[in-house]
Amino acid sequence: GADYSEEAGEAAFYGPKIDFIVRDAIGREWQLGTVQVDYNLPERFDLHYTGADNKPHRPVMVHRAPFGSMERFTGLLIEHFEGKFPTWLSPEQVRVLPISDKVMDVAAAHRAALAARGVRVTVDETPDKIGAKI
Repeated sequence: GADYSEEAGEAAFYGPKIDFIVRDAIGREWQLGTVQVDYNLPERFDLHYTGADNKPHRPVMVHRAPFGSMERFTGLLIEHFEGKFPTWLSPEQVRVLPISDKVMDVAAAHRAALAARGVRVTVDETPDKIGAKI
């Protein structure tokens, strides 16, 4: 199994929790995902369910945030890959760079062919010279 540690007195006020801590590219630790058992909110909202014994019972609520803060998770991904995402994660996998307006139709056809195969592709339609597009 994975290494873990118990932090006495660190539980949230509503019950125990498991935090997932990751280390970034320069060794800092960040809390990302969490799973928490909540005994407080079901009582506060007077929640009940009818059990197999046909009697009311108080449920236990489970909170989970697999990635924790999405902003923190995204920031760590960007930092980890130094902004150079692997192809499968990159928002733009291919950018077609036409060398002149005369080939825009060909560029659009290439974009359509790649997109039809599930590739995230764009066409640079700026009038810039190819050196500036690269």
